[in-house]
Amino acid sequence: MDDRLFRNAMGKFATGVTVITTAVNGDVHGMTANAFMSVSLNPKLILISIGNRANMKNLIDQSKKFAVNILAKEQKDASQYFAGQLNDRREIEFRWNNDIPILPNSITNIVCDLYASYPAGDHTLYIGEVKDIVMNEGKPLTFYEGTYASIS
Repeated sequence: MDDRLFRNAMGKFATGVTVITTAVNGDVHGMTANAFMSVSLNPKLILISIGNRANMKNLIDQSKKFAVNILAKEQKDASQYFAGQLNDRREIEFRWNNDIPILPNSITNIVCDLYASYPAGDHTLYIGEVKDIVMNEGKPLTFYEGTYASIS
């Protein structure tokens, strides 16, 4: 099966949009991702999938901490920025929680310590142990068939 068929099939699954954030030596880093899921209630664990060629992989390996910021529908520009789709340089405001940068105005921020990681093809699966959660009101930004959307 060719790569395009596989990507098109995976695009049929509507997802929320997240920005994964971490900090190394005081420098904040972020990356847009939609490969995120809950794993366990006891202990509270979540999973993200990061491409092995992505800078974020090495950063999480160093920091051993990350946050999953579930974006609100009004945060499409943040998603595009951290996906490298916008060429302009921006000053992004972050808040800090357990030494991890989080994006304010997200509908949820999930702050994690690295629990485990597993190589999986051309990606690495990172399991995070949830240390804190911040929730806000709002509707999620969603992604379906390569297009941003929102739930009405």
